[in-house]
Amino acid sequence: MRRFILLIGVLCLSIRGLGQELPFVDEPVFKAGEVLKYKLRYGFITAAEGTLRVLNTDMKFDGKPVHHLSVDGETSGTFDVFYKIRDHYDSFIDKDNLKPYFYQENIREGSYRREDKARFYQDSKKVVATKGTFNTPTKQTFDLVSSYYFARSLDVSRMKTGDFVKLNYFLGDEISQLEIQYLGKEVIKTKLGQIRCLKFSPSIKPGRIFRKDSRLYLWVSDDGNRVPLKAQVEILVGSVVMEIKSADGLKYPLAIVKK
Repeated sequence: MRRFILLIGVLCLSIRGLGQELPFVDEPVFKAGEVLKYKLRYGFITAAEGTLRVLNTDMKFDGKPVHHLSVDGETSGTFDVFYKIRDHYDSFIDKDNLKPYFYQENIREGSYRREDKARFYQDSKKVVATKGTFNTPTKQTFDLVSSYYFARSLDVSRMKTGDFVKLNYFLGDEISQLEIQYLGKEVIKTKLGQIRCLKFSPSIKPGRIFRKDSRLYLWVSDDGNRVPLKAQVEILVGSVVMEIKSADGLKYPLAIVKK
């Protein structure tokens, strides 16, 4: 579930070089009070649900005000009986440049338990985490949650069909980079109505879950909110689909063309 949340969060990026910072719009496309809910479906069965929130906070890091981002993911239905997941993530990001200062996760999956924390020092290009200190390639590295919200606020006005984009992120005990291809525009049907979208395809590695020819597709609303609405990937047996259930407290109206 951790990797899937990451993939849906970094799908609207723009980059001019690995050593340069990614450009973003003048104001964040989200605001305090926003609540997004998703369901993860395997075939016709809802396997898990996720809730993402932007919370009010008076906390400061390095004397600067922050957004508090909160994510909860849990299994549901039959999946919850056989393998219960209750994961919680928090990220505190700068209100101006949207870079993370602090990240923590509380993982409860079956009998497995883990709590990890990470403090980001962007100017020093390092992350001090539970499993050690890690050097970063740039002064713009993200965690699992902050990547989602930063990506939504990026300036994608110059992207063309076929363009590839990249993002540096810290997860677990390593710094990695995700590459995504922009595929153009589509109108898709969602629970909220038919919505204009931008379509992307992140790179994935074949292995125990994905086939050699598996591709992950993601659709994000083509409006001021840049809300991820749907993701779909084929696995060794069947496919997994993420769909939005509800979107409350949005900053702008969704690009709904038909309800």
